[in-house]
Order: sequence, then C-alpha cells, then structure tokens
Amino acid sequence: MKLWDKGIPTDKKTDLFTVGNDRELDLVLAEYDVLGSMAQAKMLAKVGLMTHDEAAQLVAELQNILADIKAGNFTIEDSFEDVHSKVEYLLIEKLGDTGKKIHTARSRNDQVLTDVHLYLKAEILTLKSQASELFNLLMDMAKQYENVLLPGYTHFQVAMPSSFGMWFSAYAETLIDDVTMLNAALTVVDQNPLGSAAGYGSSFPIDRTFTTQEMGFATLKYNAVAAQMSRGKAEKTTAFAMASVAGTLSKLAMDITLYLSQNFSFISLPQHLTTGSSIMPHKKNPDIFELIRGKCNKIQALPYELTLITNNLPSGYHREFQLLKEGLFPALQTLKSCLEMAHYSVKEIKVNEHILDDKKYDYLFTVDALNELVTGGMPFRDAYKIVGEQVENGTFVSPKATKHTHEGSINNLCLEEIRKKMEQQLK
Repeated sequence: MKLWDKGIPTDKKTDLFTVGNDRELDLVLAEYDVLGSMAQAKMLAKVGLMTHDEAAQLVAELQNILADIKAGNFTIEDSFEDVHSKVEYLLIEKLGDTGKKIHTARSRNDQVLTDVHLYLKAEILTLKSQASELFNLLMDMAKQYENVLLPGYTHFQVAMPSSFGMWFSAYAETLIDDVTMLNAALTVVDQNPLGSAAGYGSSFPIDRTFTTQEMGFATLKYNAVAAQMSRGKAEKTTAFAMASVAGTLSKLAMDITLYLSQNFSFISLPQHLTTGSSIMPHKKNPDIFELIRGKCNKIQALPYELTLITNNLPSGYHREFQLLKEGLFPALQTLKSCLEMAHYSVKEIKVNEHILDDKKYDYLFTVDALNELVTGGMPFRDAYKIVGEQVENGTFVSPKATKHTHEGSINNLCLEEIRKKMEQQLK
C-alpha cells in the first residue's frame, strides 16, 4: 500500500531503490506516528471535518495499534511503503470509511516531520537524563578523591599538579556544556510542524494550536514553509548536540585508556571490565573505553554527513531527507549505549593514591616553588631563572604540596557551584 497510489503499478527496481531501508527505520517512528494521528483525529472532530464519534473510534483503534507497537508486535511488511501507510491500512481495515478520513488536511511531509520531531524530543530528553546520571557519578567521585594528587601534562610532558578531584569534576562540568547543546536542540525540535501539509499549508479550517497542545509541543512552527524547512535542520541540530556529548565521552575514554596503561598506572579496573589476548595471558585490555572512543568519534562525523546531504537544497520537500534517518537513528542508540557503558564502567575505577611517590613527578611542583619566591617579594622573572637553574643542576627540592586557593583550582574545586550550574541546565 502506498498513500500516493493512483492505481498505476510502479517498477519493482524503482520501488526497491526509493523505499530502501525505510520500513526498518520507520519502526522507531511508529509510536510517534500513532500519537500524531490521535491528535489529528481529535482536531478534525473539533473543527467539524469528522464527527466526534468517528474521532473516538479512530483514537480507540490507534490506542490498540500503540499497544501492539509497545509489545513489539508491530511490523511493516514489504507491501507497505512506510509506517504511515501501514497505520492507515490498519485503520481502514478496522473502521472502513472512517479510517480513510485520518489523512484529511495533512500530507506525508508534515506527518513524518511530526514523527521525527516527537521522536527527537524523546531521545534528547533521554540523553539529558543519561548525561545527568554520568555527571552525578563524576561529581561523587570528584568528592571522594578530592585530595588525591594526579600529574598534569602539557605536550605529553610532566607539567603541574592536578588531582583526581579536578579530573573527575572537569569532565562533569564539561557535560554541562553538552546539556546546554542538548537544550538548544530540544528548543529546535519542540515545535509542532503538523498542519503544514506538503509545506504550503491547507485550505481546510484546521486548528494547529490544538494539535500543538495535544502532542505536548512547547510551541508551533507557524510558517508552513518554515515547518517544512525544519526537516534536516532538526536532525542536524540534534546531531551537533550529540557530537558535543560524544566529544566529551571520547576524550574521557582516551584519558582512561592512557591512565590504565602500565606506563602510567594511575587507575585500574576490575577484570570483568577488561578483555584478554588470545596469546598473551597477562593482558587486560580496556576494550569498553576503546569502543566508546571509536563509536563517539564516528558520531562526531555525523553533523557533517547530514550537512552534506541537505546542503544547498532549495525550500520544499526533497527525497534526500529520507537518507537522514540512516545515519541519525542508529547513532542515537549508539550514543545512549556509550553513556550507559561509561556510567557502568567509570564507577568501578580505582585510583592509585601514591602516584607522586615516583621522583619523576617532583618537577610537577616547580611552579609552586617559583610562586612561593614571588610571594616572598622576588620578581617573577628572577624566581623563574632561579628555579630553572635548580632543575638544571639537580638541586631542586620539591615541596610536594599545593596551596591553590582560587576558584576551580586543586584546593578549591567549587563542586557545589558546578552542581548548581547543572541543575540550572536541567530545569
């Protein structure tokens, strides 16, 4: 069944090429297609384009379809082009002519737009929740290891003292920026495009404010052409927010992989979170974090893939929009699994509390020693030369202590302030 079928058979090759894997991808939209159709039926009754009894029948049958979807019993067979045609077929099969009325005053264009907006809204809210959970874990670990020092590096060279409290809370605070990006994407997708039809509105006296409220959208995408142009922009904006989260996870995974190395031995993981080698009995490989790193790097390429698909397309609908699902929908599931595994694994990290016993880390404190001289009245450039000479002639004595008092430094992490920042973004 095709919603545009006029009784003229299509070429099988054309059908296979144009439909592609849309049926499989549309399964994730099925729930939202039904919710949009419920709102549409109620609205059509409100404006007099069907009776309230017909709308009630449609909503009841749509609720049955929704139950099948949630139970995993909904399929889109090869005889259907997409989720829209399958849902409409089921309605007609059960309700006859009443089922045929559901497509009044809408097009597949605004129908899929609505489905995608509802789907992305739900997925973004899930990502925010997962990011919040990881944030809370990192902040708890920052507090637990607040005073355990950790070497800081620049250019892969020993630089200045850091701490596990600073390291964990650094990634936590970075997640706040990612949630800010997710909020921006949520603002873009939380607009109702239903009623824009094929992109130029309708001559029917529909009530778009009603469907906006019925589906729980924050606002309406008023201009019908602008609503149509949100196809691609909504996906791309979401992809940029996903890439922001993925960038944080990828960098965290890289740090963890590095710190687990025997050359560093800053942290350790229990054996059930590592894998082995087929020939080297001693190996404990950090495959979870290597895969998080790789998967998240792929996700960071996604915004540019979507940009290249949609770039320079004129206003109006184009079939290329169908291709956006292929990259975005699986990537959403991948990112959610990476967040889940990061939380599952990071909580098992054990830190080495005696890293700085190694003499090679004595030079971490050259800046602290220099600053002590400056605090005592010596000009900075003179103090710099004195400590530099001590390092060169082997007479430098490390204080192995820190007195960092400014906001966000080792001894003043501002953990509560960071928590408040996240609370603000999660509101």
